[in-house]
Amino acid sequence: MLARLRTSFLTGVVVIAPVALTIWLIWSVIGWIDGFVLPFVPDAYRPEKILGTLFGYDLQLNIRGVGVVVFLIFATFVGWMAKGLIGRSFIRYAENLVSRMPVVRSFYSGVKQIAETVLAQQERSFEKACMIEYPRKGIWAIGFVSTTAKGEIAERKSSKGPMVSVFVPTTPNPTSGFLLFFPKSDIVELDMSIEDAAKLVISAGLVYPPDKKSQTKITKKAE
Repeated sequence: MLARLRTSFLTGVVVIAPVALTIWLIWSVIGWIDGFVLPFVPDAYRPEKILGTLFGYDLQLNIRGVGVVVFLIFATFVGWMAKGLIGRSFIRYAENLVSRMPVVRSFYSGVKQIAETVLAQQERSFEKACMIEYPRKGIWAIGFVSTTAKGEIAERKSSKGPMVSVFVPTTPNPTSGFLLFFPKSDIVELDMSIEDAAKLVISAGLVYPPDKKSQTKITKKAE
């Protein structure tokens, strides 16, 4: 009886935990954006004030998501303005002003490059999941192939051939990791998708994706 209860409890935890963590993450991100954006919204235009005006009494409400809506509208408006002649001229003037500031210009240029790559999708995201020998020979780690090395990195390539950049994430937080450069010949590309490889990293090796080759063989036998 106790063993069955324990099994049922663990099954419930497995079902509830991903849903609860996802809801908590979304709720926290929305709250963080609201906390950053709402101080810039005048009190008269906040939802609780508007509802209080409509119903005739003060309402103490914590309506999450208003800051997100305001941010989306503001970002869309800024993007629309930036496409015009006046917007481009203003951005050019602001960037020239920032480029004269010694410390600020380095931070701004780095953030701008990351935003253009990740958000504007001017460059492709991770191409393939792979295995590399890291941190030493004989020990293998999961990595994600970013791009073929360019510029000075490519010019200083090793004798083994062209270099590629590989991002090696940490477990269980894949948002941090290491940027490494390997000869392409030293990389073992995997058939699993980027999402499956990320699940493997986040789960600390507990969640393995199905073997595509085995599934193909089973399908062919069934046919």
